[in-house]
Amino acid sequence: MDGQGVRQRTAPAGGAMTSHAIVIGGGIGGLAAALALHRIGWHATVLERAPELREIGAGMSQAPNALRALDELGVGKQARAVGVPTYATGNLRTPDGRYLQRARPGDPTPLLGFHRADLHRVLLEAIPSGWVRPGAEVTAIRQDKETVTVRCGDDELSAGLVIAADGIRSTTRRLLWPDAPPPRFLGRTAWLGVSETLGMPGSMTLGPGGYFLIHPVAGDRAYWAYVTSADRPGIRYDSEKGELLERVGDWHDPIPALIEATAPETVIRIDIHDLDPLPTYVNGRVVLLGDAAHAMSPDRGQGAGQSLEDAVVLAAALAGEPTIDDALRCYDAVRRPRTRATAMGARKDGARSISKAAYRLMTPMLRLVPAPLWRKVTSPDGNSTWRWQPPRLT
Repeated sequence: MDGQGVRQRTAPAGGAMTSHAIVIGGGIGGLAAALALHRIGWHATVLERAPELREIGAGMSQAPNALRALDELGVGKQARAVGVPTYATGNLRTPDGRYLQRARPGDPTPLLGFHRADLHRVLLEAIPSGWVRPGAEVTAIRQDKETVTVRCGDDELSAGLVIAADGIRSTTRRLLWPDAPPPRFLGRTAWLGVSETLGMPGSMTLGPGGYFLIHPVAGDRAYWAYVTSADRPGIRYDSEKGELLERVGDWHDPIPALIEATAPETVIRIDIHDLDPLPTYVNGRVVLLGDAAHAMSPDRGQGAGQSLEDAVVLAAALAGEPTIDDALRCYDAVRRPRTRATAMGARKDGARSISKAAYRLMTPMLRLVPAPLWRKVTSPDGNSTWRWQPPRLT
Protein backbone atom coordinates (compact mmCIF):
# COMPACT_ATOMS: atom_id res chain seq x y z
CA MET A 1 0.00 0.00 0.00
CA ASP A 2 1.09 3.56 -0.56
CA GLY A 3 0.96 6.38 1.95
CA GLN A 4 -2.71 7.06 1.19
CA GLY A 5 -3.81 3.50 1.88
CA VAL A 6 -4.21 2.72 -1.81
CA ARG A 7 -3.22 -0.73 -3.02
CA GLN A 8 -1.16 -0.52 -6.19
CA ARG A 9 -1.63 -3.22 -8.80
CA THR A 10 -0.17 -3.72 -12.24
CA ALA A 11 -0.71 -6.14 -15.07
CA PRO A 12 -1.20 -9.83 -14.22
CA ALA A 13 1.94 -11.85 -13.58
CA GLY A 14 3.42 -13.16 -16.78
CA GLY A 15 1.81 -10.52 -19.00
CA ALA A 16 3.43 -7.38 -20.41
CA MET A 17 1.81 -4.08 -19.49
CA THR A 18 1.18 -3.30 -23.14
CA SER A 19 -0.87 -6.51 -23.57
CA HIS A 20 -3.15 -5.81 -20.63
CA ALA A 21 -6.16 -3.52 -20.70
CA ILE A 22 -8.64 -2.34 -18.13
CA VAL A 23 -12.22 -2.21 -19.39
CA ILE A 24 -14.56 0.07 -17.46
CA GLY A 25 -18.11 -1.20 -17.72
CA GLY A 26 -19.55 -4.70 -17.85
CA GLY A 27 -22.43 -4.17 -20.25
CA ILE A 28 -22.63 -5.49 -23.79
CA GLY A 29 -19.98 -3.06 -25.10
CA GLY A 30 -17.54 -3.70 -22.28
CA LEU A 31 -17.85 -7.48 -22.49
CA ALA A 32 -17.48 -7.34 -26.27
CA ALA A 33 -14.29 -5.29 -25.84
CA ALA A 34 -12.88 -7.81 -23.37
CA LEU A 35 -13.77 -10.71 -25.63
CA ALA A 36 -12.19 -8.99 -28.63
CA LEU A 37 -8.99 -8.48 -26.65
CA HIS A 38 -9.02 -12.14 -25.67
CA ARG A 39 -9.27 -13.05 -29.36
CA ILE A 40 -6.01 -11.20 -30.12
CA GLY A 41 -4.12 -12.60 -27.12
CA TRP A 42 -4.51 -9.72 -24.68
CA HIS A 43 -5.60 -9.90 -21.07
CA ALA A 44 -8.38 -7.68 -19.73
CA THR A 45 -9.73 -6.71 -16.33
CA VAL A 46 -13.38 -5.66 -16.55
CA LEU A 47 -14.54 -3.29 -13.82
CA GLU A 48 -18.30 -3.13 -13.29
CA ARG A 49 -19.65 -0.82 -10.60
CA ALA A 50 -22.86 -2.81 -10.04
CA PRO A 51 -22.53 -5.44 -7.30
CA GLU A 52 -24.01 -8.06 -9.61
CA LEU A 53 -23.12 -8.42 -13.26
CA ARG A 54 -26.32 -8.34 -15.29
CA GLU A 55 -27.78 -6.45 -18.20
CA ILE A 56 -30.51 -3.95 -17.35
CA GLY A 57 -33.27 -3.46 -19.87
CA ALA A 58 -35.78 -5.39 -21.91
CA GLY A 59 -35.17 -6.27 -25.53
CA MET A 60 -33.55 -5.13 -28.74
CA SER A 61 -32.87 -6.23 -32.27
CA GLN A 62 -29.54 -6.82 -33.95
CA ALA A 63 -28.96 -6.21 -37.65
CA PRO A 64 -26.53 -8.01 -40.01
CA ASN A 65 -23.63 -5.68 -39.19
CA ALA A 66 -23.88 -6.54 -35.49
CA LEU A 67 -24.24 -10.26 -36.22
CA ARG A 68 -21.06 -10.14 -38.31
CA ALA A 69 -19.27 -8.49 -35.39
CA LEU A 70 -20.50 -11.28 -33.12
CA ASP A 71 -19.16 -13.81 -35.63
CA GLU A 72 -15.75 -12.16 -35.50
CA LEU A 73 -15.90 -12.29 -31.69
CA GLY A 74 -16.42 -16.04 -31.97
CA VAL A 75 -19.95 -16.08 -30.52
CA GLY A 76 -22.12 -15.68 -33.60
CA LYS A 77 -23.50 -19.22 -33.38
CA GLN A 78 -24.32 -18.84 -29.69
CA ALA A 79 -25.96 -15.47 -30.30
CA ARG A 80 -28.14 -16.78 -33.11
CA ALA A 81 -29.24 -19.61 -30.85
CA VAL A 82 -30.81 -17.12 -28.43
CA GLY A 83 -32.06 -14.69 -31.10
CA VAL A 84 -35.39 -14.86 -32.88
CA PRO A 85 -36.08 -13.60 -36.43
CA THR A 86 -38.29 -10.53 -36.27
CA TYR A 87 -40.34 -9.08 -39.09
CA ALA A 88 -40.84 -5.69 -37.46
CA THR A 89 -39.36 -3.87 -40.45
CA GLY A 90 -41.71 -5.71 -42.80
CA ASN A 91 -44.97 -5.44 -40.85
CA LEU A 92 -45.93 -1.78 -40.67
CA ARG A 93 -49.40 -1.03 -39.29
CA THR A 94 -51.67 1.79 -38.21
CA PRO A 95 -53.36 1.89 -34.78
CA ASP A 96 -56.61 0.51 -36.23
CA GLY A 97 -54.72 -2.59 -37.40
CA ARG A 98 -54.47 -1.89 -41.12
CA TYR A 99 -51.21 -2.90 -42.78
CA LEU A 100 -49.12 -0.33 -44.59
CA GLN A 101 -46.67 -3.08 -45.53
CA ARG A 102 -46.87 -6.77 -44.70
CA ALA A 103 -44.14 -9.38 -44.58
CA ARG A 104 -44.77 -12.69 -46.27
CA PRO A 105 -44.04 -15.99 -44.49
CA GLY A 106 -40.56 -17.09 -45.44
CA ASP A 107 -39.27 -13.63 -46.34
CA PRO A 108 -35.63 -13.16 -45.30
CA THR A 109 -35.41 -10.88 -42.31
CA PRO A 110 -32.40 -8.70 -41.52
CA LEU A 111 -33.07 -8.60 -37.79
CA LEU A 112 -32.88 -10.95 -34.83
CA GLY A 113 -34.76 -10.06 -31.65
CA PHE A 114 -32.97 -10.54 -28.32
CA HIS A 115 -33.68 -10.11 -24.69
CA ARG A 116 -30.73 -7.99 -23.57
CA ALA A 117 -29.90 -10.43 -20.80
CA ASP A 118 -29.61 -13.32 -23.26
CA LEU A 119 -27.04 -11.57 -25.45
CA HIS A 120 -25.19 -10.29 -22.39
CA ARG A 121 -24.94 -13.86 -21.09
CA VAL A 122 -23.54 -15.13 -24.40
CA LEU A 123 -20.70 -12.61 -24.19
CA LEU A 124 -20.07 -13.18 -20.48
CA GLU A 125 -19.80 -16.94 -20.87
CA ALA A 126 -17.15 -16.51 -23.59
CA ILE A 127 -14.84 -14.38 -21.42
CA PRO A 128 -12.13 -16.13 -19.39
CA SER A 129 -12.98 -16.78 -15.77
CA GLY A 130 -11.77 -14.15 -13.33
CA TRP A 131 -11.62 -11.26 -15.79
CA VAL A 132 -14.74 -9.51 -14.49
CA ARG A 133 -14.83 -7.64 -11.16
CA PRO A 134 -18.32 -6.52 -10.06
CA GLY A 135 -18.70 -3.91 -7.35
CA ALA A 136 -15.72 -1.93 -8.70
CA GLU A 137 -16.66 1.72 -9.24
CA VAL A 138 -14.00 3.87 -10.89
CA THR A 139 -13.62 7.26 -9.21
CA ALA A 140 -10.35 8.60 -10.63
CA ILE A 141 -8.03 8.09 -13.60
CA ARG A 142 -4.48 9.30 -14.14
CA GLN A 143 -1.98 8.46 -16.82
CA ASP A 144 1.54 8.98 -18.00
CA LYS A 145 2.91 8.30 -21.45
CA GLU A 146 2.56 4.52 -21.34
CA THR A 147 0.48 3.64 -18.28
CA VAL A 148 -3.04 4.40 -17.12
CA THR A 149 -4.04 3.99 -13.48
CA VAL A 150 -7.63 3.83 -12.29
CA ARG A 151 -8.84 4.07 -8.71
CA CYS A 152 -11.65 1.87 -7.39
CA GLY A 153 -12.29 2.50 -3.71
CA ASP A 154 -9.01 1.72 -1.93
CA ASP A 155 -7.54 -0.07 -4.96
CA GLU A 156 -5.52 1.25 -7.86
CA LEU A 157 -5.04 -0.80 -11.00
CA SER A 158 -2.68 0.01 -13.85
CA ALA A 159 -2.47 -1.14 -17.45
CA GLY A 160 -1.17 -0.01 -20.81
CA LEU A 161 -4.68 0.80 -22.03
CA VAL A 162 -8.07 1.71 -20.57
CA ILE A 163 -11.25 1.11 -22.59
CA ALA A 164 -14.16 3.09 -21.18
CA ALA A 165 -17.47 1.39 -21.97
CA ASP A 166 -19.30 2.94 -19.03
CA GLY A 167 -22.40 4.17 -20.79
CA ILE A 168 -24.09 7.39 -21.76
CA ARG A 169 -23.35 8.96 -18.35
CA SER A 170 -19.73 7.82 -18.47
CA THR A 171 -17.58 8.70 -15.49
CA THR A 172 -14.54 8.43 -17.75
CA ARG A 173 -15.91 10.94 -20.23
CA ARG A 174 -16.76 13.34 -17.41
CA LEU A 175 -13.24 13.06 -15.93
CA LEU A 176 -11.17 13.21 -19.13
CA TRP A 177 -13.48 15.08 -21.50
CA PRO A 178 -14.64 17.82 -19.10
CA ASP A 179 -15.71 20.16 -21.92
CA ALA A 180 -17.98 17.59 -23.54
CA PRO A 181 -21.66 18.52 -23.23
CA PRO A 182 -23.89 16.29 -21.12
CA PRO A 183 -26.38 13.88 -22.70
CA ARG A 184 -28.99 15.70 -24.75
CA PHE A 185 -32.69 15.05 -24.13
CA LEU A 186 -34.42 14.42 -27.44
CA GLY A 187 -37.97 15.30 -26.43
CA ARG A 188 -39.08 11.68 -26.38
CA THR A 189 -39.88 9.06 -23.77
CA ALA A 190 -40.53 5.33 -23.94
CA TRP A 191 -42.23 2.52 -22.09
CA LEU A 192 -40.61 -0.91 -22.45
CA GLY A 193 -41.61 -4.39 -21.40
CA VAL A 194 -41.39 -8.13 -22.04
CA SER A 195 -44.37 -10.46 -21.86
CA GLU A 196 -45.07 -14.05 -22.77
CA THR A 197 -46.66 -14.72 -26.12
CA LEU A 198 -46.73 -17.34 -28.87
CA GLY A 199 -45.91 -16.94 -32.53
CA MET A 200 -45.48 -13.16 -32.59
CA PRO A 201 -43.72 -12.27 -35.89
CA GLY A 202 -42.78 -8.70 -34.98
CA SER A 203 -44.33 -5.44 -36.14
CA MET A 204 -44.17 -1.66 -35.93
CA THR A 205 -47.35 0.34 -35.53
CA LEU A 206 -47.08 3.97 -36.60
CA GLY A 207 -49.41 6.35 -34.79
CA PRO A 208 -49.88 10.12 -34.75
CA GLY A 209 -47.20 11.18 -32.30
CA GLY A 210 -45.56 7.85 -31.52
CA TYR A 211 -44.98 4.23 -32.49
CA PHE A 212 -45.35 0.81 -30.91
CA LEU A 213 -42.66 -1.78 -31.65
CA ILE A 214 -42.92 -5.54 -31.10
CA HIS A 215 -40.00 -7.97 -31.40
CA PRO A 216 -40.19 -11.69 -30.57
CA VAL A 217 -37.43 -12.85 -28.23
CA ALA A 218 -36.40 -16.27 -26.96
CA GLY A 219 -38.63 -18.25 -24.65
CA ASP A 220 -41.95 -17.52 -26.36
CA ARG A 221 -41.76 -13.91 -25.24
CA ALA A 222 -42.18 -10.57 -26.96
CA TYR A 223 -40.31 -7.36 -26.30
CA TRP A 224 -42.44 -4.27 -26.79
CA ALA A 225 -41.79 -0.54 -26.70
CA TYR A 226 -43.92 2.55 -27.10
CA VAL A 227 -42.09 5.76 -27.99
CA THR A 228 -43.75 9.17 -27.93
CA SER A 229 -43.01 12.83 -27.22
CA ALA A 230 -42.35 14.37 -23.81
CA ASP A 231 -42.02 18.02 -22.80
CA ARG A 232 -39.19 17.29 -20.41
CA PRO A 233 -37.37 14.34 -18.87
CA GLY A 234 -38.39 12.94 -15.51
CA ILE A 235 -42.18 12.98 -15.91
CA ARG A 236 -43.48 9.89 -14.11
CA TYR A 237 -46.84 8.38 -13.17
CA ASP A 238 -48.07 6.38 -10.19
CA SER A 239 -48.94 3.59 -12.61
CA GLU A 240 -46.80 3.57 -15.72
CA LYS A 241 -48.69 0.58 -17.06
CA GLY A 242 -52.01 2.32 -16.50
CA GLU A 243 -50.79 5.48 -18.22
CA LEU A 244 -49.62 3.48 -21.21
CA LEU A 245 -52.96 1.70 -21.52
CA GLU A 246 -54.68 5.08 -21.46
CA ARG A 247 -52.59 6.05 -24.49
CA VAL A 248 -52.66 2.89 -26.62
CA GLY A 249 -55.25 0.62 -25.01
CA ASP A 250 -57.55 1.06 -28.02
CA TRP A 251 -54.86 0.23 -30.58
CA HIS A 252 -55.07 -3.01 -32.53
CA ASP A 253 -54.47 -6.47 -31.07
CA PRO A 254 -52.16 -7.71 -29.67
CA ILE A 255 -50.92 -4.37 -28.29
CA PRO A 256 -53.36 -4.08 -25.34
CA ALA A 257 -52.92 -7.78 -24.52
CA LEU A 258 -49.12 -7.51 -24.47
CA ILE A 259 -49.28 -4.61 -22.03
CA GLU A 260 -51.89 -6.31 -19.86
CA ALA A 261 -49.73 -9.45 -19.69
CA THR A 262 -46.74 -7.46 -18.39
CA ALA A 263 -46.36 -7.25 -14.62
CA PRO A 264 -46.61 -3.59 -13.56
CA GLU A 265 -43.31 -3.65 -11.69
CA THR A 266 -41.46 -4.83 -14.80
CA VAL A 267 -42.61 -2.00 -17.07
CA ILE A 268 -39.54 0.13 -17.75
CA ARG A 269 -39.74 3.85 -18.39
CA ILE A 270 -36.87 5.74 -20.01
CA ASP A 271 -36.34 9.23 -21.36
CA ILE A 272 -34.40 9.19 -24.61
CA HIS A 273 -31.07 11.01 -24.80
CA ASP A 274 -28.10 10.94 -27.10
CA LEU A 275 -24.66 12.60 -27.22
CA ASP A 276 -23.48 15.41 -29.41
CA PRO A 277 -20.41 14.39 -31.45
CA LEU A 278 -17.06 14.39 -29.68
CA PRO A 279 -13.92 15.70 -31.43
CA THR A 280 -12.07 12.50 -30.49
CA TYR A 281 -12.70 9.21 -28.71
CA VAL A 282 -9.10 9.05 -27.46
CA ASN A 283 -7.31 10.74 -24.57
CA GLY A 284 -3.75 9.43 -24.22
CA ARG A 285 -4.09 5.72 -23.52
CA VAL A 286 -7.81 5.97 -22.66
CA VAL A 287 -10.38 5.26 -25.36
CA LEU A 288 -14.17 5.56 -25.30
CA LEU A 289 -16.33 2.76 -26.67
CA GLY A 290 -20.06 2.33 -27.21
CA ASP A 291 -22.53 4.65 -25.50
CA ALA A 292 -19.70 6.39 -23.64
CA ALA A 293 -18.49 7.63 -27.02
CA HIS A 294 -21.59 7.93 -29.17
CA ALA A 295 -24.84 7.15 -27.36
CA MET A 296 -27.67 7.36 -29.87
CA SER A 297 -31.43 7.15 -29.93
CA PRO A 298 -32.89 3.68 -30.54
CA ASP A 299 -34.62 4.58 -33.80
CA ARG A 300 -32.18 2.73 -36.05
CA GLY A 301 -31.65 -0.15 -33.64
CA GLN A 302 -27.89 0.42 -33.74
CA GLY A 303 -26.83 1.33 -30.21
CA ALA A 304 -25.53 -2.08 -29.14
CA GLY A 305 -24.55 -2.96 -32.70
CA GLN A 306 -22.21 -0.01 -32.95
CA SER A 307 -20.65 -1.01 -29.63
CA LEU A 308 -19.96 -4.47 -31.03
CA GLU A 309 -18.41 -2.92 -34.13
CA ASP A 310 -16.26 -0.67 -31.91
CA ALA A 311 -14.90 -3.68 -30.03
CA VAL A 312 -13.90 -5.55 -33.17
CA VAL A 313 -12.31 -2.53 -34.87
CA LEU A 314 -10.35 -1.59 -31.75
CA ALA A 315 -8.98 -5.09 -31.26
CA ALA A 316 -8.05 -5.38 -34.95
CA ALA A 317 -6.18 -2.09 -34.73
CA LEU A 318 -4.33 -3.22 -31.61
CA ALA A 319 -3.35 -6.44 -33.37
CA GLY A 320 -2.36 -4.78 -36.62
CA GLU A 321 -0.71 -1.49 -35.74
CA PRO A 322 2.89 -1.23 -34.47
CA THR A 323 2.02 0.64 -31.25
CA ILE A 324 -0.98 1.22 -29.00
CA ASP A 325 -0.92 4.91 -29.87
CA ASP A 326 -1.07 4.08 -33.59
CA ALA A 327 -3.91 1.66 -32.93
CA LEU A 328 -5.93 4.27 -31.05
CA ARG A 329 -5.43 6.82 -33.82
CA CYS A 330 -6.63 4.22 -36.33
CA TYR A 331 -9.69 3.35 -34.22
CA ASP A 332 -10.60 7.00 -33.81
CA ALA A 333 -10.27 7.73 -37.52
CA VAL A 334 -12.37 4.70 -38.50
CA ARG A 335 -15.11 4.80 -35.88
CA ARG A 336 -15.96 8.48 -35.42
CA PRO A 337 -17.30 9.11 -38.94
CA ARG A 338 -19.43 5.97 -38.98
CA THR A 339 -20.86 6.32 -35.48
CA ARG A 340 -21.50 10.03 -35.95
CA ALA A 341 -23.45 9.43 -39.15
CA THR A 342 -25.44 6.62 -37.52
CA ALA A 343 -26.25 8.70 -34.45
CA MET A 344 -27.29 11.74 -36.46
CA GLY A 345 -29.47 9.56 -38.68
CA ALA A 346 -31.14 8.01 -35.64
CA ARG A 347 -31.76 11.47 -34.17
CA LYS A 348 -33.51 12.59 -37.38
CA ASP A 349 -35.52 9.38 -37.64
CA GLY A 350 -36.65 9.79 -34.05
CA ALA A 351 -37.84 13.33 -34.63
CA ARG A 352 -39.91 12.15 -37.58
CA SER A 353 -41.35 9.25 -35.60
CA ILE A 354 -43.22 11.55 -33.20
CA SER A 355 -44.21 14.18 -35.77
CA LYS A 356 -47.94 14.21 -36.48
CA ALA A 357 -47.28 16.00 -39.75
CA ALA A 358 -44.81 13.30 -40.79
CA TYR A 359 -47.35 10.63 -39.84
CA ARG A 360 -49.99 12.18 -42.07
CA LEU A 361 -47.48 12.30 -44.93
CA MET A 362 -45.81 8.92 -44.46
CA THR A 363 -48.78 6.62 -44.03
CA PRO A 364 -50.28 7.15 -47.50
CA MET A 365 -46.81 7.07 -49.06
CA LEU A 366 -45.96 3.74 -47.41
CA ARG A 367 -49.17 2.23 -48.73
CA LEU A 368 -48.09 3.17 -52.26
CA VAL A 369 -44.65 1.53 -52.07
CA PRO A 370 -44.78 -1.69 -54.11
CA ALA A 371 -44.37 -4.74 -51.87
CA PRO A 372 -41.38 -6.14 -53.84
CA LEU A 373 -39.55 -2.83 -53.45
CA TRP A 374 -40.27 -2.71 -49.72
CA ARG A 375 -39.00 -6.27 -49.29
CA LYS A 376 -35.80 -5.28 -51.08
CA VAL A 377 -35.32 -2.23 -48.85
CA THR A 378 -35.86 -4.33 -45.71
CA SER A 379 -33.78 -7.30 -46.86
CA PRO A 380 -30.55 -8.24 -45.05
CA ASP A 381 -28.58 -6.12 -47.54
CA GLY A 382 -31.15 -3.36 -47.58
CA ASN A 383 -29.08 -0.42 -46.35
CA SER A 384 -25.49 0.72 -46.07
CA THR A 385 -25.38 0.47 -42.27
CA TRP A 386 -26.24 -3.22 -42.39
CA ARG A 387 -23.64 -3.95 -45.09
CA TRP A 388 -20.66 -3.21 -42.83
CA GLN A 389 -17.96 -5.89 -42.84
CA PRO A 390 -15.69 -6.45 -39.83
CA PRO A 391 -11.92 -6.64 -39.91
CA ARG A 392 -10.51 -10.06 -39.10
CA LEU A 393 -9.32 -10.78 -35.57
CA THR A 394 -7.92 -14.28 -36.10
